[in-house]
Amino acid sequence: MNLTFSCEKFCNLSGFFITATCTRSERCVSEVVMNIREALSLEHSKTQALRIAEFIGDDPKKFGELMKIFFAGEYRPAQRAAYVFMFSVEKHPGLVKPYLKKLVAQLQCSNVHDAIKRNVVRFLQFIEIPKNLEGKIYSHCIDLIDNPQESVAVRAFALTVATRIGKHEPALVEELCLTIDKHLQHTSVAFRQRAKEILRCRKQMNA
Repeated sequence: MNLTFSCEKFCNLSGFFITATCTRSERCVSEVVMNIREALSLEHSKTQALRIAEFIGDDPKKFGELMKIFFAGEYRPAQRAAYVFMFSVEKHPGLVKPYLKKLVAQLQCSNVHDAIKRNVVRFLQFIEIPKNLEGKIYSHCIDLIDNPQESVAVRAFALTVATRIGKHEPALVEELCLTIDKHLQHTSVAFRQRAKEILRCRKQMNA
């Protein structure tokens, strides 16, 4: 009769557990597992965020654990989860689909950490935005661009997203350009560089 037993070892540096399930007649089968919340609490660095993102991979269940922390609203864990989120969705953008509406809603919350807003608008630059969310996302981006209290990165990313959505609609181009005109002299180089595309669209439409 085979006797099965298990053991686990915890690595304090990265938050990984190594588990092994063994039988007397077979080799041990090892599996690397992680308590994502614990791993986030151990260290705030790019290296650690990449470790966690690699552990999550394209697994929806693991990504769901990360998103629970992301949406829970605890300042430090949510900030760190947002950093991992960025790396995860860059490699596996399909993971974000079930959470898209909830993520977009974060853009209108005044008490949301800047890291969350920044990483949400950042990934919106690169994904295919569903038609039914275009209007809401565009509106939120206009509000972010028009708010001097938002960070440079948030406003620059929001400008790119709004341009993607609105550049073929004359009314949206005009609204976006009017918003840009209000702030152009007092914004960053990055913002002004990104503004060139939509300002060029207005010029072409009015030619």
